[in-house]
Amino acid sequence: MMTSIAVKTYPLTGVRVLDLGTMLAGPVAATLLGDFGADVIKIEQPGGGDTIRKLGPFADGESLSWHVEGRNKKSVTIDLRVPAGQKLLLDLASKADVVVENFRPGTMEKWGIGYDTLSKVNPELILLSISGYGQTGPYASRAAYDRIALAFAGVLNITGFPDRPPVRPGIAMADYQAALFGAFGTMLALYGRDAAGGTGQHIDLALYEAVFRFTDVMVTAYEKSNTKRERTGNKHFAAAPGDHFPTSDGRYIALTVSADTVFKRLCELMEMPSLITDERFTSHARRVQNLDAINAIVADWIYKQPVEVVMASLEKAGLAFSPILSVQEITENEHYKARGSIATMEHPRLGPLKVPAVVPRMSNTPTREFEPAPELGEHTAEILADWLGMDALAIEALASDGVITTPKAVTA
Repeated sequence: MMTSIAVKTYPLTGVRVLDLGTMLAGPVAATLLGDFGADVIKIEQPGGGDTIRKLGPFADGESLSWHVEGRNKKSVTIDLRVPAGQKLLLDLASKADVVVENFRPGTMEKWGIGYDTLSKVNPELILLSISGYGQTGPYASRAAYDRIALAFAGVLNITGFPDRPPVRPGIAMADYQAALFGAFGTMLALYGRDAAGGTGQHIDLALYEAVFRFTDVMVTAYEKSNTKRERTGNKHFAAAPGDHFPTSDGRYIALTVSADTVFKRLCELMEMPSLITDERFTSHARRVQNLDAINAIVADWIYKQPVEVVMASLEKAGLAFSPILSVQEITENEHYKARGSIATMEHPRLGPLKVPAVVPRMSNTPTREFEPAPELGEHTAEILADWLGMDALAIEALASDGVITTPKAVTA
């Protein structure tokens, strides 16, 4: 008697995604979908593939960035610059649910695979287009990357200290924010199509708009009260006291206090009850007006103690704080370990790779186990046969013409 093997299903099992993107924003949006079970087919240019394959940091000559964001995908090589490749893409798109791209606007149309053409071969198709400035507007044709979007969205202008040049965040924030909105928009489109009786559609996502949406009340405050937010270092109008305070052993504590009741607990902890009735500090609004003064008092109290002592006191008082962690400390942290915030992905050559775990965690929704990033063109023959029913001779003919590459052609 044969024993049936249970096949895991995920919320996006059966959703087919063609990932045409390069570098980060588009591909990461597809990665987020793949984490929850979508079948993501990475379409890459023969001979080179996604640019991220060639970017560091490296281990044993391999891009770690590629292995993090290329996971849970299959690689198919197609030369989209030639008619045969364009036809092949349209054939695959007719079988897909989603296409993700982040070329400069007009590129897909130039290749004959823009939304108008895609929607004719598959009216149910969802096209996610991520570009620097969006598909419309006077700047649509401009090139843009993460740093450019941060500048245009106003984030760099308010990041850093007032007497120094603007400072970029230490991560590709714009790319990841756009990826998040891209995956979110794709899920909305899928829901609208499959649960609300809709059809396919084109999602137009600008890199700068993904960042701009995170600037909270910046524009509103300027328009209504002429408040111009500038670089203020670590100060923030919603945190008084609030800063990155050094400790006696050379560490830093991030501390934020907003509510008056919390400020009272801090004063009692510091054994300075007189601060509670000090006219400069009796409300959060007044503390903001005297932020340098209250920050200096807190800084002096913290600087006299080692980090572990300060942390124990702040935790006992129920205050919001954190030591500023290095990457080494993150990998050793008990909370990261307890929640499984760092996952392990097995790679056939590099061995175990530590990567950020899937977010969010859901009580009744499983996420797939990570599959390592594919070799360039590794699944070309498999997908063409499975999706389009092509036989070995037809696949070999395309490879001979340079339209595709297969593992055999790559290693030849």
